[in-house]
This record gives sequence, C-alpha cells and structure tokens, in this order.
Amino acid sequence: MTLPRSLLCLTLALSPTSLLADTVWLKNGDKLTGSILLFDGGKLLLKTDYAGSVTLDVKKIATLESAQELLIKQDDFIGERAKSIRPAGEGQVELVNGTAPKVVELTSISQMLPPKPLVQDLTWTGNLDFSADYKRAENDVEDYDIDLDTKARHGAWRHSIAAEYDHETKDGERKTDRVELDYDLDRFLTQQFFWQGQLKYSHDRVEDLETQRTVGTGPGYQFWDDALGAFSMAGLFNRNDYVFADGSSEHFNSAAMEWDYRRYLLGKNFELYSQGEVGVPFIEEIDYIIDTEAGVRYKLNSWAALSLKAEWDKVASEHGDTNERRYLIGLGVGW
Repeated sequence: MTLPRSLLCLTLALSPTSLLADTVWLKNGDKLTGSILLFDGGKLLLKTDYAGSVTLDVKKIATLESAQELLIKQDDFIGERAKSIRPAGEGQVELVNGTAPKVVELTSISQMLPPKPLVQDLTWTGNLDFSADYKRAENDVEDYDIDLDTKARHGAWRHSIAAEYDHETKDGERKTDRVELDYDLDRFLTQQFFWQGQLKYSHDRVEDLETQRTVGTGPGYQFWDDALGAFSMAGLFNRNDYVFADGSSEHFNSAAMEWDYRRYLLGKNFELYSQGEVGVPFIEEIDYIIDTEAGVRYKLNSWAALSLKAEWDKVASEHGDTNERRYLIGLGVGW
C-alpha cells in the first residue's frame, strides 16, 4: 500500500532539518548533495555518502542551498552567521539571517563553515607521527621518533606548533636524545601578506651543543591555502643563543628564509609536504645552516596514515661541516 501524496509531504515536512542535505548546483547542470564542511580559498569541501569528501572549485559552482547554520566571511576579519542559504542567480547565493535576506556573489566569500561554540571561525589541522627502528645484530640499535605538527587559524591570526622527540641507543649506549619545539604566530595583513613571530627551542642531552634558543620576526607571503594544500614563505631576522655542555655560551644574530609546502593528491589520499629553513648567521665562524624535511603520507582511513620522511640538517663552518641525513617510516594520525 502506498502513502497518499498529502501524507508523504507532511511526513517530509516534519522530518528533522538535520536530515536535509546541502545541495550544490554546478554550471554544467550537475547537482551534488551532501554536507558542507568548509569553503575556503575558493574551494568548497562537500562530504557525500556516495563519493566521500569532494572538493569543488567556486568558479564551477552555479549556486547552492543549505539548511544548516553557517558562518560566512567576506574578508579575513568580519563574519556573519547565516541561518540558512538559498539558491540565487548563477554565481550567487542568498543569505537568510533573520532580517532581510541578502544576495552575495560566491566569489566574494572568503570562508564558509559551520560555527564553533567559542572561536566561531576556528580551523584546526595537524598530524602526529610515530616511527621506530629496532635492529638486533652485531650492533643492537633502537631508534624512535615522535613528531607533532599542528596549525590553528581564526580571523587574521594563525598559530603553528611543531614538536619532535628523537631517541636512539646503540648497544645500550645513548646516541641521540633530543627535544625540539617550534611556535610561530602569524598576523595576516592581507589575504596573502602576513607578519610572523617565531620561538624555537632545542635541547640535546648527548651533543656538545646542549641548548639552542631562537627568537625571530619578519614578513611572510601565503601563495595559496585551500582544501588541496598550502604554500607559504617567510623571511626572518633571528636572535640565537647557544649553550654548550661545558657551560660556555654564544650569542649571535642571523637572517633566515623558511617555507611550508603541502599538497594533496588523488582525492586527498596522498599528501606531499616539505618544510624547513635556510639561515645565514652574522658571524664569521658559521657560513650557513640548513634544517629541512620532506615526506609523503598515505591515508589508511579518515584519521590514520602511513608516513615516509627524510630529514637533512647541515651546518657549514670554518671548524668543519656537520651533515646529517635521516630517513624515517612510521604511522600517524591526522585531523
């Protein structure tokens, strides 16, 4: 027995709004349904039941509709909460916010996402990787590395935190025992230009150079930052403090160029990344310093990934060069 049409319409009308999917109409006539996760950098991330998360270019979108409440930002500083979004003309949407509805161009929207309870426009991403190497042979080697990299963005501010712990023993003797911490605070002046402040700390319980502290600041440029990846560079003027195991210390200034590159491929199943810094100290004893890493992550599911990473640390000085390369494979989580 089939339901009368009037009863069917009443049933749909009484269904919770949370069951209503967001709808995106493309300029080529296609229609996609799902749930809007994020609109940022000219890209719309739509979660679907049939194809997972789909990334759409705003230039390909005719209009869209959503029954969920969304935070809409048309610049990096001011946002408004829309109770819902209705379709409008091609390349436009209508924002419904309890007062007079407003029609805006899709290309004028810099960010759109479900609001958060405290910092409404907060976006938080990160990775935590663990790798280990155990060797039982003529020489017994145990080596493990824990690496954290996370970023949080709200409004014109971006916080970046990186931490790494590396421990290695050979035949029971400690060869490496190092902790590294890095905190960057970026203040965006425009969509691309930002000013960065940086704090770095490193403590090594094995090497003669026991503690390194760096405070730096300088301008940066964000080439792109969207659902498919990000690339930024910054030029910094640094103050460096070195403390050696014998109690002596050295203090000097330096200039540095740092970069952060990430690119997602094959439906975001693969991630290529590279980050690092090239520095030139203002002292005669050291020519230049390179501290960089590059790697690839393969997603096993929505939160776990395999990682392969290569690190390169080099110091060129008049007392001799240090040139260290490491290759790590491990398992991590992402969010």
